[in-house]
Amino acid sequence: MVSERLLKYVKIDTESDPHSDSFPSTKKQFDLAYILEEELKELGLTEVKVDKYGYVTATLESNTKKNIPVLGLLSHMDTAPAFTGKNVNPQIVKNYDGKDVVLNKEENIVMKVEDFPELEKAKGLDLVVTDGKTLLGADDKAGIAIIMDTLEHLTSHPEIPHGKIRVAFTPDEEVGRGVDYFNVEEFGADFAFTLDGSRLGEIQYECFFAVGAKIKIQGVSVHPGSAKNKMINSISLAMELDGMLPKAQRPEYTENYEGFFHLDEIKGNVDSTEMEYILRDFAEENILKMQKTLTDAVSFLNEKYGKRIVLEMEESYRNMREKIEPHMDWVDLAIESMEELGIEPIVEPIRGGTDGSRLSWMGLPTPNLFTGGMNFHGKFEYIPVQHMEMAKETLLVLFKKLVERA
Repeated sequence: MVSERLLKYVKIDTESDPHSDSFPSTKKQFDLAYILEEELKELGLTEVKVDKYGYVTATLESNTKKNIPVLGLLSHMDTAPAFTGKNVNPQIVKNYDGKDVVLNKEENIVMKVEDFPELEKAKGLDLVVTDGKTLLGADDKAGIAIIMDTLEHLTSHPEIPHGKIRVAFTPDEEVGRGVDYFNVEEFGADFAFTLDGSRLGEIQYECFFAVGAKIKIQGVSVHPGSAKNKMINSISLAMELDGMLPKAQRPEYTENYEGFFHLDEIKGNVDSTEMEYILRDFAEENILKMQKTLTDAVSFLNEKYGKRIVLEMEESYRNMREKIEPHMDWVDLAIESMEELGIEPIVEPIRGGTDGSRLSWMGLPTPNLFTGGMNFHGKFEYIPVQHMEMAKETLLVLFKKLVERA
């Protein structure tokens, strides 16, 4: 069952590290990679391997003579460093009653419907939740569990026709490096889906243009008792810089197609301070304007205080829409598969990115499908078992439609 696989996978600590220079950023991601390698071999897949970068790849060979395009399925193994993924202790709330969920009675950690009203839609379902001390890791171990259970279903039922399916499980997606060393040509898929979405029915083929900005500010540290006309407090400069950026364009005030400036990290003292921003928007012209706004603010402060601020910006990923739109028949096929199962498709942009964002620009169009998980990256993460099962059923219908269309 999909749920049994998820419960197994989330207990393996695979948290990635944005401050590591290695790839993958944490060796413990190999712990899950090697388990998946063995499971794929047990299922009878071919070309199963874990390479030196931690990529797990495998092939389910076609069992039909029809000429069917090669479909890729991908999910990532790492969990977000935003919240601890060590010693995950998942729980199952059977036949959820629609009320507040007590995650940890001893520490009075409660997931309240008032805070998460979407819980009401899960009434009557079986929820996998945390014990309130860690994230769950359904992002994206639910995707892995769904893909693995789908493969088991196909190998257990050889009478079901399907084309060639390529599978990949990647490390370091959560720190933006998931496909740094991924070989698209060797993977050999014509089209792919990441199973890395959230709500039941989500399908996403557009995402942010993403830019990361690193800022270093050099102050002048002087004893505060004799600091007049001498001290330049780098922390104050950092606050001044942040205040020059449009407040209405912070993440907490934006939604849908609105972009944002997000101060993701700041550390320092009077002498020096470092800041990290992420800039996001769906339109390239807007992200260019945002970069100019930040550059102009830094230039102004350098004029005001002397050249004390160094700004570096780097593109992280691009909106995949441009690369997927020429292949919308695949997206339509996924939508038709959901509708056949009575699932209402939710076509909306990803306010973030997936491995598919970069893969699409690397030559492999890769939209994103739902897993059913909610509240990713924190202790209130949960996922309805039935929604994972529906994701699996969506894939099976999709394979059927590919055969029928050939």
